[in-house]
Amino acid sequence: MILTSTSDIIRIVTSSTADIHAHADWADITTSAFTPGRTNTAITSATTTTIVASPGASTQRQVKSLNISNRHASTSNTVTIQHFDGTTSNSVYSKTLLAGESIQYDGSKFQPFNSVGVPTTTAPTNPSDVQVFTSAGAGTWTKPTSFTPTFVEVILFGGGGGGGAGASLATAVVAKGGAGGGGGAYNTRVFRASDLASTENLNVGAAGTAGVPGAAGAAGGSGGVGGNSTFGTTVLVAAFGGGGGMGGQISALASGGGGGGGTGGAGGTGTAAVGAGGLPGTSNVTGVTGGTGSQGPITVVTTHNAEYGGGGGGGSTAASAGAVGGSSLRGGGGGGSGGHHTAVPAVVAPTAGGNSNTYVAAGGGAAGTSGGAPTAGAAGTSGNSARGGAGGGGGGSTVAAATAGAVGGAGGSHGGGGGGGGVGQNPGLGGAGGLGGVGCIYVFTYS
Repeated sequence: MILTSTSDIIRIVTSSTADIHAHADWADITTSAFTPGRTNTAITSATTTTIVASPGASTQRQVKSLNISNRHASTSNTVTIQHFDGTTSNSVYSKTLLAGESIQYDGSKFQPFNSVGVPTTTAPTNPSDVQVFTSAGAGTWTKPTSFTPTFVEVILFGGGGGGGAGASLATAVVAKGGAGGGGGAYNTRVFRASDLASTENLNVGAAGTAGVPGAAGAAGGSGGVGGNSTFGTTVLVAAFGGGGGMGGQISALASGGGGGGGTGGAGGTGTAAVGAGGLPGTSNVTGVTGGTGSQGPITVVTTHNAEYGGGGGGGSTAASAGAVGGSSLRGGGGGGSGGHHTAVPAVVAPTAGGNSNTYVAAGGGAAGTSGGAPTAGAAGTSGNSARGGAGGGGGGSTVAAATAGAVGGAGGSHGGGGGGGGVGQNPGLGGAGGLGGVGCIYVFTYS
């Protein structure tokens, strides 16, 4: 540090009455002389104190070293070192010194020492801000102002599709449980903070509605499509919702699971054909990559998994064989198929929901049980910033007289698909489908 005018000084600001001793070494330089000097200063109050005075006219005073120590036995003191030119004060270093601690300046850098004289390091501070949006619907992200943001990372999960409700039927013909809803997609993007406004609108994708049972002796209703999660007043990045599972039919008709949501489009609701996976790519039931959602199958497969898109919901064949819910490496898992009954009639077991953080189908919410007292499918586990929600398990079916089918399990938050409801024995109704998992948005801001 150099003092070049007759008003330049080095001073320290102390925050308490703890004893501060300051030693300064300096040298005055003119065109013809080099004159060393030193100053010792003791401070015992919360005040501002000059520790290196101004040089004389036509003289530069070069500060060679400083040693500032807290000599108090127990009290700490925050010490701020300032260069002051008579008008403007510039803080060049500040630290809270505990009893016995010190600071040394060697002409180029400051080094703190602990109370036994061992050098310590001061970890750099990298301020950050995290805003998490978990409630469905519109919201607003606000750029932090407590530090200067450099970049912003956004992670989104679309809402999971709802599971279809099971059919209600007492005659000796095939009756179908509801198909599972598709998982919501995962998407992420990093922005320069300067490219974003001080506030940006966003939307958290709603849970796909649960399929509603029909009347006694009727087919079940299909589940609803999960909502899309978006970030940006002008949308900059999105994760789309999973499709709803098809409602259970009162005939030997294939039932498509809901298609997994994609990063470019929502999954389709299952029909007697597969539920289409969301864009941008071409979906299928043999495994998809990128942001494409998987199809919800009408065959018994375990390959309807996705990478960033949602897993396909578990559908079923015309002959009442059900598929498990598909999984996703990052997005939500699909819901499992509800239990059916055959033309005998005999019960058919429901299936488990799909999972997240895996490319292997099933592993989500457990399937219920079919029988005289059918049980509900288990809910899928909720997700977090690293993985999507798991799909709910399918509800069990029954052939016991006047007994209702069991409900499908709800999809886990962060886009898990709802499980399908099981078949009821008329006048018992079919089980309701499971509600899809709500989406989520994380916004991380870094300095």
